[in-house]
Amino acid sequence: MTSPHPAQGIPSEQPINPEADGSVGITKLFGSPPSADKAIPAAVTASAGSQAGPPSGAPPAAAVAPTAVTTAVPPPSPPPPPSVSPPSRNRRAALIAGAAAVAVVGASGITAYASAHKSVTLDVDGKVTTVETFQGEVAGLLADEGVEVTNRDAVTPGTDGALRDGGMVVVRYGHHVTIQADGERRTTWVAALDADQALATLSERAGDVALVPSRSGGRVTLPMRLDADGPVNLVVGGKAPRVVDGAAELDDLLAENDVTVDADDRVTVERGQPTGPGAPTITPGAPTVTVVVKQVETSIERTVTRLPFDKVTAADPDRFEDLDPYLETKGVAGKRVTSWDVTTVDGKVVDRDKLSSTVERKPVDEVVMYGTKARPEPEPEPEPVSEPVSEPAPLAAEEPAAPVVATGGVWAALAECESGGDPTTNTGNGYYGLYQFSLPTWEAMGGSGLPSDASAAEQTMRAQALQEQSGWGQWPACAASLGLY
Repeated sequence: MTSPHPAQGIPSEQPINPEADGSVGITKLFGSPPSADKAIPAAVTASAGSQAGPPSGAPPAAAVAPTAVTTAVPPPSPPPPPSVSPPSRNRRAALIAGAAAVAVVGASGITAYASAHKSVTLDVDGKVTTVETFQGEVAGLLADEGVEVTNRDAVTPGTDGALRDGGMVVVRYGHHVTIQADGERRTTWVAALDADQALATLSERAGDVALVPSRSGGRVTLPMRLDADGPVNLVVGGKAPRVVDGAAELDDLLAENDVTVDADDRVTVERGQPTGPGAPTITPGAPTVTVVVKQVETSIERTVTRLPFDKVTAADPDRFEDLDPYLETKGVAGKRVTSWDVTTVDGKVVDRDKLSSTVERKPVDEVVMYGTKARPEPEPEPEPVSEPVSEPAPLAAEEPAAPVVATGGVWAALAECESGGDPTTNTGNGYYGLYQFSLPTWEAMGGSGLPSDASAAEQTMRAQALQEQSGWGQWPACAASLGLY
């Protein structure tokens, strides 16, 4: 007989009775089982009698795993008693080798259990938990935790990525947002925890970009927080920025800071620190997200424009051409009223649209008259008639010439009736002096300036010339009262 293999040890000289085998231990694992390609061998323990213990170095059955429970099952029915002599050495060696194999399988099960069990950190949109799992891939873990994802969402590592003990799985849900880039608005999808991350991602695609909040239902909202890790800047109406809590929702942030947004106002969420007058000095660690509220006002404005009048001249056929022109009609400027729709942003005019323009008063031309009538040539003086020379009669004493303005008589009475005898009278109704000349009549008779500024003698002389030319009808009321016609 050959010697047994050293790994099996020296078999006992006592016969091994199958009836002496203890019950077989079966291990049940709690929790989700590993995937089929990484199945854990069942941990089996054998409880032998005092004659056959476990091989040296094999762990006791109770120490297989903290989560393993050994359940006793009834031993199989004993076989019929052998009718032969006690087993040979080969028989005993085979039984011992089988017991050793069972112990090795139990140890392998412990190792496989330890490698399949994992502790993983799960971050779902900022909500962080620690998960114990037997899953091998990210997709299985998410399914166990009830986390549903679509191709709009971002999962790191990917859903087909392998899990490892101590690893982290990050889920960021996709959001449908409106952005403003290069002066145009459009919608897009972005997977991000907050506006800071969204803007960082979008800026890689479109450069200078801003988020445009939704304005539905009278609210100003974003589908995400502004900055989960720190404060943000708030700029309203172009004034100096304020540093406020970035963890709040956008509409809550505006309400907490007493910012009222009407339908015309423009709200954007931008990445970067504000610049310009009143902006703080940029320092490391300062807020990287800025909420900008531009206050838009619209109003109707009216402007009045002066319309200048034209100066025209016209001929007066009844006026001597050697007389100065006179003003017939005084010019009056017109007026145009224009209505504008004016838009201001943060107090500055950015747009002005014309609504209407109406001429409320037309201009009146200034008319100056000039004479075209030729003055007649003076009649020649008659030649003197020769008379017989006679002794000259003695000359009568020369009487003094009558004054131009008589203190009595017709002209004095007429002056008294027209102006009370005051040569400087200016009634304010367009008539001047002793005989109440109008300017056109005064100028037609060769006068210049105002009649009331001329001497009484000149006024009487021109009144007499006017009477010779046109009669007493130039003074209808007073001439009638004096019985002159």
